[in-house]
Amino acid sequence: MPTYVYELVKPDGTPEAGTRFEIDQSIKDPALTKHPQTGKPVRRVIQSVSILGGSAGTSASASPSGGGNPGAGRCGPSCGCH
Repeated sequence: MPTYVYELVKPDGTPEAGTRFEIDQSIKDPALTKHPQTGKPVRRVIQSVSILGGSAGTSASASPSGGGNPGAGRCGPSCGCH
């Protein structure tokens, strides 16, 4: 079941600082419009998700670490630079 992030919003639609919370919901459930406990208005926060499970700052297309020399062979046999 996915975890969604919501934030409390003021009557004019602007977010209230520091008022985010997470809740597990089925993907089929409609987005919340009110906080489940207080009844205050909320909106769902759109966030990016890592699907590959890699850590931030890594890339599958990283350049070889041989000082720009593709023939250095330091990036592995499956990278395609050889």
